[in-house]
Amino acid sequence: DEEKPEGVENEAIEQIAFADRVLLNKTDLVSEADLDRVECRLRAVNAFAPIQRCCQSKVSVDYVLDVGGFDLKRALDNEPDFLKTDGEHQHDASVSSLSIKQEGEVYRDDLENWLGELLKTKASDIYRMKGVVAIAHADKRFVYQAVHMIYQGDFDEPWGVDEPRQSKLVFIGKNLDKAAITEGFRACCVSPERHAKKVKMLRFGVGDAVECLTGPRQWSRGKVVATLYRDDSMD
Repeated sequence: DEEKPEGVENEAIEQIAFADRVLLNKTDLVSEADLDRVECRLRAVNAFAPIQRCCQSKVSVDYVLDVGGFDLKRALDNEPDFLKTDGEHQHDASVSSLSIKQEGEVYRDDLENWLGELLKTKASDIYRMKGVVAIAHADKRFVYQAVHMIYQGDFDEPWGVDEPRQSKLVFIGKNLDKAAITEGFRACCVSPERHAKKVKMLRFGVGDAVECLTGPRQWSRGKVVATLYRDDSMD
């Protein structure tokens, strides 16, 4: 709750927002009601990091070491709540966490252009973001996470046979505009109108056999497995 001078960040708030896991220590010195109140405040800043209560900092080292916070596969395997989207929380007028859940598929090029623009223009406000996205024409889930401008994304496990193609995204930061972020993401989603527009720009279709220049005077044969589309607004 400490008031900082203008332009100076509250480090306590930032540390909670960046955390993969939170230790709530000195539990023997306060009442159960106090612990519940503090946990509520912590979750208001970071709704997605698990909280471990402890006394005299006694906690299993396996819980805090070698967490693999930037290993996307391990994060998904080890944290069932990696993308928990059952609620949103706001600490005050600036720091909050929000989530988006969207059915259907997403164009990868549009997604990465949108994420890149967010990181370029809002990196100081977005403490963390992460997501699992259903990419058009891809059999595997696309998983990403970012801390400020440090971004990592890659394809993970295949979608299950009966698993719905659903994207889940979470954001933690200050001055988050949920309406604008949601609108920006939905603009990346596949729709019949956008698909028809993009298909007109394709030179090759998925499954076509092609021969590509892959090095100096070196050509390689392959097959188109996914497509990236040029936006009309680009040169």
